Amino acid sequence: MCLAEICSMSGFSAYTTLLPQFQREWSLTNSAAGLIGGFVFAGYMCAVPILTALTDRCDSRKVYAGACFLSAFGALGFTLFAQGLMSALLFQFFIGAGLGGTYMPGLKTLTDHLQGASQARATAFYAGCFGFGSSLSIAVCGALATYGGWRAAFIFATLGPVVAAVLVNVYMPKGQTQSSEQSVTSLLNFTPALAQPTTRYYILGYAVHNFELFGHRSWMVAFLAFSLTLQPSVSTIAWGAASLGALINLSGPLMSILGNEFALRIGRSKVIYFFMALSGLGACCLGFTAGLPIAVVFVLMFIHYGLMLGDSATLTAGAIGSAPTHLRGSVLAIYSFVGFSAALVAPITFGLVLDYAGGNQSTQAWGLAFMSIGVFGALSPLARWGFKRFS
Repeated sequence: MCLAEICSMSGFSAYTTLLPQFQREWSLTNSAAGLIGGFVFAGYMCAVPILTALTDRCDSRKVYAGACFLSAFGALGFTLFAQGLMSALLFQFFIGAGLGGTYMPGLKTLTDHLQGASQARATAFYAGCFGFGSSLSIAVCGALATYGGWRAAFIFATLGPVVAAVLVNVYMPKGQTQSSEQSVTSLLNFTPALAQPTTRYYILGYAVHNFELFGHRSWMVAFLAFSLTLQPSVSTIAWGAASLGALINLSGPLMSILGNEFALRIGRSKVIYFFMALSGLGACCLGFTAGLPIAVVFVLMFIHYGLMLGDSATLTAGAIGSAPTHLRGSVLAIYSFVGFSAALVAPITFGLVLDYAGGNQSTQAWGLAFMSIGVFGALSPLARWGFKRFS
């Protein structure tokens, strides 16, 4: 499942990796560029409630395979037909819809066959592999675009989901489904899934987590490219922005797994608020560091990215653990829908702040844009106090 997840994400970071190039070729404003980057999550949001909830009622492997071909269709369409804002939005939508039918349905396929601590650890490894998939997408798409143009990158993005569909349907056992007595509610009735207050807290936490994470991910390569232009010896830099971004992504899987191990020992709530607060504060400072030596910028982004992922697996494992087995698909559907709604808004918010604060050649504008996605995490200790005070 982890290998399939990595393959299915081959097109996930293709656009954001090549965002500076698309801005130049298509004359995109930062707001328009952010809209395209975020629109992958519009597709995700439309698909995930239906496709993830459907895994409670039919074999999740079939859902997964169908979603893989949505991703492949979107990437192939981008390769052949993308020419500007509207066409890019359309094909990003399909790539996102495919992700909506693979990420959480794949997690359900995995956790249906595990219980207890092994289920939590498997969730951590699976969630961590999101970072590996993103890193591979950045590194390979960046390299292919350098030597073969951006359409070559999207050919790679087309092939990965097809491989993932074959892996899951050949090697994974059938997913668990509801009995006829349990399938009495309508497919999109999420009231039973939201009955537990604990589940609702995990959903809210995931929204805050994704707002910062996907705002960062969508603009990371563009920010590194800007920072490189401020370096006095930019011609001697061995690593390009895409390569640096791929390396930064690698801090995520390790921190996701370690965060979950800490949570198993000291409690999920402490781990979630610790990492959420630190990463939020880090984001509020990060954009202002663009003019520092690139090695320093890289280390700071590497640390910040790891802090953002420190609570990722813990949040997801908590949501799964709070769900009755027969409602797991529904819980993951609403959890993912709300979380990726925030992921849709974040890149657009970032781009708008960047435009109105001075543009992508202004360090102050980058600083304020990063603050716009980190503020909710930075305020999470206040939210924790409020939950304890009034609950």
